[in-house]
Amino acid sequence: MQILIDGVDYSGMVTEEGPVTIQRTLNAPSRCTAELLLRGVSSPVRRARVIVSADDASVLFTGYLATEPVKVFAGAASEGKVYRARITAVSDEWLLDKLGSGAAKSNGTMLALNASSILARLTNRLPGAELSVAAGSDARTAGVFRTDAGAAWSANASAAAGAAYAGYRALGGQVMLQPAGAVTHAFSEEDGSLRLDELKLANVRELTNDVSLSGAEEPAAYVTECFVGDGTTSIFTMRNAAFRPTQRIWLSDRFEGAGFDTTQWAVSDPGSALSLTGAGLTVNGGTGADAVTMLSALDALEIGGRIVVELGSVVFGAGSNGMLSGLYQGTMTFASCFAGFRVRQQDAQTVVVPVLNGAEIGAVFPPAPGHRYTLRLRVDANEMHRVRQRYYAMIDGVVEGFGALGGVDAGVNVVFEVRDEGISSATPMTVLYDSFAAGLSIAASPATCAFAAVNAVSMVGSVGAVLVTQDGPLAVTSVTATGVRSTRLIGVAGDGADVQVSYGTSAGTNGEVTFFAGRVPEANERITVSYRTERRAIARVADVASVAAEAASGASGTSRWLGKVLQPVARNSEDCEAAARAILTFSTSRSAAIAGEVQCVNPAADVWPGDVLALTSDDDTVQVLVRSVALVDGASVPETRRYKLTFANDWAMEWGDGLGMRLSESIAADAALPQTAEDSTAEAAVLANLSQLSVTSLSSSVISVDAGITPPSGGGFEVRRRDDAFGEGVDGTDLVLRSPVRAFDIPRAEQVERYFVRMYDASAPRRYSRWSSAVVVSAPVA
Repeated sequence: MQILIDGVDYSGMVTEEGPVTIQRTLNAPSRCTAELLLRGVSSPVRRARVIVSADDASVLFTGYLATEPVKVFAGAASEGKVYRARITAVSDEWLLDKLGSGAAKSNGTMLALNASSILARLTNRLPGAELSVAAGSDARTAGVFRTDAGAAWSANASAAAGAAYAGYRALGGQVMLQPAGAVTHAFSEEDGSLRLDELKLANVRELTNDVSLSGAEEPAAYVTECFVGDGTTSIFTMRNAAFRPTQRIWLSDRFEGAGFDTTQWAVSDPGSALSLTGAGLTVNGGTGADAVTMLSALDALEIGGRIVVELGSVVFGAGSNGMLSGLYQGTMTFASCFAGFRVRQQDAQTVVVPVLNGAEIGAVFPPAPGHRYTLRLRVDANEMHRVRQRYYAMIDGVVEGFGALGGVDAGVNVVFEVRDEGISSATPMTVLYDSFAAGLSIAASPATCAFAAVNAVSMVGSVGAVLVTQDGPLAVTSVTATGVRSTRLIGVAGDGADVQVSYGTSAGTNGEVTFFAGRVPEANERITVSYRTERRAIARVADVASVAAEAASGASGTSRWLGKVLQPVARNSEDCEAAARAILTFSTSRSAAIAGEVQCVNPAADVWPGDVLALTSDDDTVQVLVRSVALVDGASVPETRRYKLTFANDWAMEWGDGLGMRLSESIAADAALPQTAEDSTAEAAVLANLSQLSVTSLSSSVISVDAGITPPSGGGFEVRRRDDAFGEGVDGTDLVLRSPVRAFDIPRAEQVERYFVRMYDASAPRRYSRWSSAVVVSAPVA
């Protein structure tokens, strides 16, 4: 091998005691070590560039000396003491690790991207990054990838590559990604490429065919809670705590830096119309075309939960045309705008108009010249997670993916608001459009949207700040005794909102709704609070064929394993089920439990972690995944490179080092373990949830309900007083009614009542919705 350090050839100075050794580990920085006998040449310095290549000129390692060489006493010679310099170099991504994590400032989630795109985004977010990401050939996508702002770039890159069942490497100033298993090296005893005395092979883990997995805290029952105002009561306590995510700021920028924050924004500005001034983001012109001059967020926004998009201190100039605060499906054009504020001309005056699904809707607002405004767009969805997680597993060299690729359907309500910042803080927001008030049910919405703060066709003005928050599903609406409908705006006192909410806590504190002075519900006004309860995600799935095969000897065929998904994070029970199915594919395969090592000299091609070895002996071939490679220079002519290859298939890895998913053998302590396991090969055993269920009217004698969906043939809706008793044969006093149609009445008996509703079908046994829709009322009875 040849070793160059800062362009100087040190190959002839490598000692027998410290040959050039390269250690490669799957999805981790590589390291190169050597000991040099320095005579007449100065010692390498810290940060020196190191390049190791083979005699055939192929590059085996590139990196940098992370620390100063260590002096090792080698003996005494006629000229005095002699030392060897022990060097340790780290591969090229060491430069990126010095710059940061590659995570965004606020939002740490990337949705449905392939690993190459994630690596490129992680790298591009590092200011001054000197490495580029090579175009990848990986077709596998990671469902939901969360960056860790506290980790080094290489740790995030490792997680991204692992999420797509791939391996990354940094070599020659580039970051490259290769799907695991894309390269196979054949070693055979027959042709002499495999020596059995150089092979260690073992099955390291027992077969498991019944897997229970816990995930994160997830949103559970859909709660519709109704109160009736009396004209004076301002505080209403909910029956439960509501689900709430820990990360709630999706994007925040006050435009106070010297330049645009490229860790959050993509800037498209061929006409130099965008700039940062004392007024914040300042727009002065455009190209005259839609979707050309834009300031757009790098990451997509998942349309789930309670989203508030707010532009502050907005000043509108004359002759403006474009979009502000736009959420887009696909291309960022007006026609593809799901929701946003259009700025255009009307009667030679600049006006603001809400846009929904590519069309103007609601009131036209004429801003006053020179005034500062707050624009606020609210999107309320009772589904929190619109993108499913993906998990991958390899069996006999073939990679299989688990988890739905499509988005999760969800209806939403939207509200467009504007407020002059110069008026009294007690003045309510001006609502330009409220879909609930308009009686418009937006049944279909995009699972994700691109966000552009500004899309200037030709615009003059400024935006002082952008804040996008995403909280747990929680909406407050009301209907007065005369039938006036409105969304009660959630916020803080002084910002034009109606109500402040508390989500409660999992420790037992219920949520609470507090109306501000002047916004207290009037007598007989019905207030509806919609939210989701919270519980630990859990799934139990079994391979029934394996259970039957293992029971053939007469013993119990079930072999259970309980654990937790660490990465990619399982946000809900559906994700846990997908991960459990992935695990079962390899936990029931004995070849997946193989681990070991093999040594060879000068293989036909260089070997990297993530490659597959096909080991053939006695006409039997096993395929194993390489996890690490130790490459040692034999210092001979012709060149000899000795490889020690460590391999382990998916069921033989340490729990936290898995590819495709990282596990823990410790299941969450608060997980309610299912008593029975789902069949891994069977159709999903649950029906759709009643996410659009609503209380259409409430009287002193009945609760009128619209389930929001037509039941399957032979099925209907079951109403019970308890949430744990749904079933065909459980028809005791707990059962309230079964309805074959979507609209039905529940008779009332008490001031405070709670009912649980699920859809069922005609299967035997019946299938039900995964989650209940709870109807809770607190109102006088006849």
